[in-house]
Amino acid sequence: MTAGIAGRVGLVTGAAGGIGAAVVRALTAAGASVAAVDVDEPGLKELAGDQVLSYVGDVRSSDAVTDLVARVEREMGPIGILVNVAGILREGPVVSLTDEDWAAVFEVNASGVFRVCRAVAPAMVARRDGVIVTVASNAATVPRVHLAAYASAKAAAAHFTRCLGLELAEHGVRCNVVSPGSTDTGMLRAAYGPEGPAAVVRGSLPLYRIGIPLGRVARPEDVAAAVTFLASDAARHITLQDLLVDGGASLRA
Repeated sequence: MTAGIAGRVGLVTGAAGGIGAAVVRALTAAGASVAAVDVDEPGLKELAGDQVLSYVGDVRSSDAVTDLVARVEREMGPIGILVNVAGILREGPVVSLTDEDWAAVFEVNASGVFRVCRAVAPAMVARRDGVIVTVASNAATVPRVHLAAYASAKAAAAHFTRCLGLELAEHGVRCNVVSPGSTDTGMLRAAYGPEGPAAVVRGSLPLYRIGIPLGRVARPEDVAAAVTFLASDAARHITLQDLLVDGGASLRA
């Protein structure tokens, strides 16, 4: 899956850990040069390499995003691949969520995607070339207890990406979504109960979760492989799609 990736410049948000770091590694393995973007400067340093340049950036700021995209294009060249991974999680019952919780999740998970896409897309349109992939969540289509803010923000990001894809299709720019289920990242490990991943795989009737039919939690590399496929020429006729990478946990609901 190097065709369409090798020699191109990719920009990955949320690159310092978990799925974002796996995406950076996958794109560089396929021959891309990658601008790794995150607010976690120490985490970015672990990605250092000949094909990776680190940029400390906050997707919550329109000015910062605009400046960052201009800097990447100036220092690395035309951005041909954008992968939106940056995200945060605030859990809790809806009746206990604060305005601050709700706003914080949307600022990163939904509005952050909008800001970065808005900054990157015009040059892609002008060049009539580019790929955008947004990493959402299977929670965007399956209701989850105590995840209302996260699920709603991811649903917004996913649908925004499809709407953007419809607008950009005539300009040769493809926009797709990858929706992981439970993935072995720091975010998920922080949410584990005493039983760890076994409980996630088994599911929970009181929480209306069926578990994972494939019997395992995903690795970040599983999600990165799907992103890489959609960024490559192997997916040259695929746009406006949402690829679930959840081991069957959503039953394609």
